[in-house]
Amino acid sequence: MKKMVIDEAFLGELEAIQSLLRNNVAGAFGGNRRSKSFGSSCEFADYREYVPGDDVTKIDWNVYMRFEELYEKLYYDERQMHTRIYIDASRSMAHGADDEKAEAAIKIAAAFAYLSICEMDKVSIYAIVGSELVDVASGIVGKDSYLNCVNKLNEIEFDTDAHISDAIMPSNVGYGDGLSIIISDFLTDDDYEAAIGKLSESKRDVLCIQVLSREELNPQIRGKMHLFDSENNAKYYRKKIDHDVVHAYKEALAYVTDRIRTFCESRGARYALIPAYKTMPEVFFGSMADMEVIK
Repeated sequence: MKKMVIDEAFLGELEAIQSLLRNNVAGAFGGNRRSKSFGSSCEFADYREYVPGDDVTKIDWNVYMRFEELYEKLYYDERQMHTRIYIDASRSMAHGADDEKAEAAIKIAAAFAYLSICEMDKVSIYAIVGSELVDVASGIVGKDSYLNCVNKLNEIEFDTDAHISDAIMPSNVGYGDGLSIIISDFLTDDDYEAAIGKLSESKRDVLCIQVLSREELNPQIRGKMHLFDSENNAKYYRKKIDHDVVHAYKEALAYVTDRIRTFCESRGARYALIPAYKTMPEVFFGSMADMEVIK
């Protein structure tokens, strides 16, 4: 980024947001943080059929009396959660006035990271650069560690392509131990579904955040235009932009966003469309509250 997105003023804003959310959060930042894996805590999770060699002290004899079958009690693992945040660093994320999409992506990532460390979770942040994950800041634990690392988000350059599934699929995503967030405009022909599927199959909470600029949501351009594909400068279009073209574009955009939302729902993931011009309070007390990420 050419300007400092993460600065003292923004960090103060995060502190205010977190203070307002304290003791009034749910979903991704609810109390009683726990892994989806099973362990040795005292909180009951589920039953599974007993097999020879299992711990007999966990057999539920009341269930045996009712059904004459042996079942073990499973308990939630109270391991520290690990929030993993993936930022699309493609050229299309630099689209918009004053790099508003890229700035919004960085601020949203920083905000979720801060809320996570305030819940005593560990945080790792990655940039998706081509087909690779670039480690921006990993293993963040506690506010001191966060403050020492968060400025690295200012160094992300949005000047490449980004293949979401190619980058995430080979990586260690963790199993059942926290929240995975993908921040992207998702305006791509490349596959992203496989990545969402893998994260969901790994028993992680998954949140896909689609960030779009003001112009992408409500284009104002009209007349004869020479348009270039921000992901591939070799592709360009000469087109007269009139009312019919804008209407067709909006229908296509609605199809794209609905496709992402529907796919996320089919995999048990959550989806949010965030206009890049929204402030962080508007994002977290508006969009995220509507999704019941917070209440």
